[in-house]
Amino acid sequence: MANIESRLSAGSEAFQANRAGMLALLERIRAFEQRAANTSAASRERFEKRGQLLPRERLALLLDPGAPFIELSSLAGLGLDNPDLDKSVPGGGLIAGIGFVSGIRCMISASDSGINAGALQPKGLDKQLRVQEIALENKLPYVQLVESAGANLMTYKVEDFVRGGNLFRNLARLSAAGLPVVTVTHGSSTAGGAYQTGLSDYIIMVRGRSRAFLAGPPLLMAATGEVATEEELGGAVMHTTVSGLGDYLAEDDRDALGIARDILGKIDWPREQPAVRAFKPPRYDAEELLGVMPMDHKRPVDMKEVIARIADDSDFLEFGGNYGGATVCGHVRIEGWSLGIITNNGPIDPAGATKATHFIQACCQSRTPILYLNNTTGFMVGRSYEEDGIIKHGSKMIQAVSNATVPQITIYCGASFGAGNYGMCGRGFHPRFCFSWPNAKTAVMGGEQAARTMAIVTEAAMKRKGGEADAAQLEALQKGIVERFDRQMSVFVTSAHVLDDGVIDPRSTRAVLANVLAICREGDARTPQPMQFAVARP
Repeated sequence: MANIESRLSAGSEAFQANRAGMLALLERIRAFEQRAANTSAASRERFEKRGQLLPRERLALLLDPGAPFIELSSLAGLGLDNPDLDKSVPGGGLIAGIGFVSGIRCMISASDSGINAGALQPKGLDKQLRVQEIALENKLPYVQLVESAGANLMTYKVEDFVRGGNLFRNLARLSAAGLPVVTVTHGSSTAGGAYQTGLSDYIIMVRGRSRAFLAGPPLLMAATGEVATEEELGGAVMHTTVSGLGDYLAEDDRDALGIARDILGKIDWPREQPAVRAFKPPRYDAEELLGVMPMDHKRPVDMKEVIARIADDSDFLEFGGNYGGATVCGHVRIEGWSLGIITNNGPIDPAGATKATHFIQACCQSRTPILYLNNTTGFMVGRSYEEDGIIKHGSKMIQAVSNATVPQITIYCGASFGAGNYGMCGRGFHPRFCFSWPNAKTAVMGGEQAARTMAIVTEAAMKRKGGEADAAQLEALQKGIVERFDRQMSVFVTSAHVLDDGVIDPRSTRAVLANVLAICREGDARTPQPMQFAVARP
């Protein structure tokens, strides 16, 4: 392998401008995340009066101290609950991520009941479905900390009700796949949401706080005229002594979380002992990743500068370096483990697409995971490229991505436009994990390109009708299109719509990769005991 010789000048004006722009974006992202935490913590007095812990305190007690935790989709729903971003609270009403509980790597989903009583916020449903998908694909036990008012009836949408059934279907699928579902019901789990508790293999309920029923007192009275208290209908004591819904009766949140840890500590499940391989860290400081990417996606970037700061010893064995050079392919190691990388130093041409197709297939042959570092404005267009078969060769690349048999991980580092997003394993192609850097842009094309395209189409249409396009109208049309595209392509929109698994600090890229690659390796090597059906309640 060859050590990459960096040409990055950390003292240059361009580097410093890139760094300042990236830090500003990171600061904005962290402020949004902190707002969610602060909004939830504002409920502390109410929780303490009830003898409860705040959601993030519950999560901290559940997790193994000092073990890594990867939070997912922290910006979900940003700007969708309130178009004023200065007032919007992201997270979707859910805290989710992958961490260790009693030595077992688990997917954890916790209702953020400090915000609107834990009711799912905009995109909370998509976030929960995504973390269930990750758990199934990577064979992770699923731990739920439930306390939710359920659906918000004031913003009820029938399509969300129908799609919400997938949450419960996935819980049944997890159990049937041999992946334990452990649930602590800290508070309300009512109406259809009661099945979030019911479709669990191990259920812990808290005395005086847990509530699980299909119809609460108001609905019960409205439907049947029957009068009953919440405790009588669905309290923890009733469910652990009469209905059999609950398996364990806890005295408070701490006790419940201790029981959850005990359950995972007692079941026969492999404790992941990370296999350690000898490796050398990158030769260049990860801090320099802040200054690699320009804020303007039209400026060229040498993505080998990124590879040099995430690969062991900055070693990169480039594949086909003299052919289709704008598409960069090659082998690296991350903490001693093999990884194939595909990235872009410009648009993808026929040679680049052909090379990437070959490389993907070769990685599948050797069972080498693939990392896609997205930085492309798409596939090349033009008469010569059409004659060279860009559609044919691009399709081969997309076919290879779609059918690859190894874990694929995507990081949006810069632009990810048009079919380039597809060829580079965008979210629609179901990579195992998909993260964004703060500067990433995702769109069908650049805003200026879209605006000019529509102006040309409009002018042509007017000429066919025998008229001329008004210059002022064309200018207004183009301005509106640019603004709309620019607004939608940033991570503050794409991550809000759960079109990635979260926005990461570029400096954390290597650590995130090491973790998710370990998750993929463990999941692929694990052989749970699948069953025809999920575990049923007694």
